[in-house]
Amino acid sequence: MKVFNGKAAAQDYMSNHTLTFSTPELTLTRFAFWLGDMISDPKNPGQTVPRIMAFVEEKDFAPVPIIDDETFVPTGAIRSSGGVYGGLKTESGSETKFCSECGVKLSLNAKFCTECGTTQDQS
Repeated sequence: MKVFNGKAAAQDYMSNHTLTFSTPELTLTRFAFWLGDMISDPKNPGQTVPRIMAFVEEKDFAPVPIIDDETFVPTGAIRSSGGVYGGLKTESGSETKFCSECGVKLSLNAKFCTECGTTQDQS
């Protein structure tokens, strides 16, 4: 994947240009024009490319795990004493339901059980 290395570009620009008369908006405008300047292509002699292409790098990122909203596997990182997903207090009265798998008290809008991870019916 090609990625723009903005930090390297900004450091290169700041090290070569004086900014004594610049406001942040003017600095940003000058930086944008500087990135658009045509320079000789280091990979293809005789060719010119915008300077921004000198700061585009090929990087390989690890695949990101996809979060599935339909399944929930409890990790134990978040546990509440009442068993209510998303809150510390258990709701009382007719505003609660129980997990069909393990019987823990849940709120009516709970999608998953915080104890066993079972998907709850939205009835």
